[in-house]
Amino acid sequence: MKKLFASTVLLATFALAGCASTGGNTNAGTAMGTANEIGMSVFKAAIDNQCRSQIEQQNAWRIASVAMTDAQEEAVKGRVCGCVSEQAPQQVSIVELGNAALDPQYRVQLVARVVAKSLQSCYSSIVK
Repeated sequence: MKKLFASTVLLATFALAGCASTGGNTNAGTAMGTANEIGMSVFKAAIDNQCRSQIEQQNAWRIASVAMTDAQEEAVKGRVCGCVSEQAPQQVSIVELGNAALDPQYRVQLVARVVAKSLQSCYSSIVK
């Protein structure tokens, strides 16, 4: 509960700082935007890694990959996991991202949950 409160306070502070920077000093807003982009890039990279790991464990992938070359496997993995990575930001809240930034165990659970939610739909839409 303390971690949730702390991350909520932290995120609220950043949000308020961003609102306060609408005047002459835009460096704070730019820094927050850059930090957000970096955080989202790290999150998407973790999603991509988890996706590639999970896709190889699925029976459908094992069967389909028998008929593929290594290059074809990588291309399909790239498209499927790219889809999963693009859907990831819509599936998490700012509070969840704040908690993930503070707690490595929560981060692992969040990434696994997001990948599990979208992997099958992305795989189905690309393999058709």
